[in-house]
Amino acid sequence: MLAVDRDAAALQSLGGLTGIEPRLVDLEGEVWPLAGLHFVGIVVTNYLWRPRLADLLALLAPGGVLIYETFMLGNEAYGKPSNPDFLLRPGELRALVAAAGLREIASVEGYVASPKPAVRQAICAMRE
Repeated sequence: MLAVDRDAAALQSLGGLTGIEPRLVDLEGEVWPLAGLHFVGIVVTNYLWRPRLADLLALLAPGGVLIYETFMLGNEAYGKPSNPDFLLRPGELRALVAAAGLREIASVEGYVASPKPAVRQAICAMRE
């Protein structure tokens, strides 16, 4: 399993875990560092970089499953992130998944109270 982040400290906590390859990667750079790779599962949490969303979805292999959860508009009332560039619009994940040809399995969006109050959006989808 590949775990990527641009925060070396976050990746250090994964060091030594069997079956996990932590890789220091900047997904927001000019060059897409995951080009040519395919995965049977992709999990994204608390992250949104729209310029690379299509590239990210293209990494999903046939039969692969995507689980994506992050903040959406309305979260600014509860703290960070509050910049609309990093907040999903209503229905945005559902539209992106459909445009990428993935089959939606389940999705939710709206206010959550735990672990702290926030407005979030999540989807589980599969590439047929």
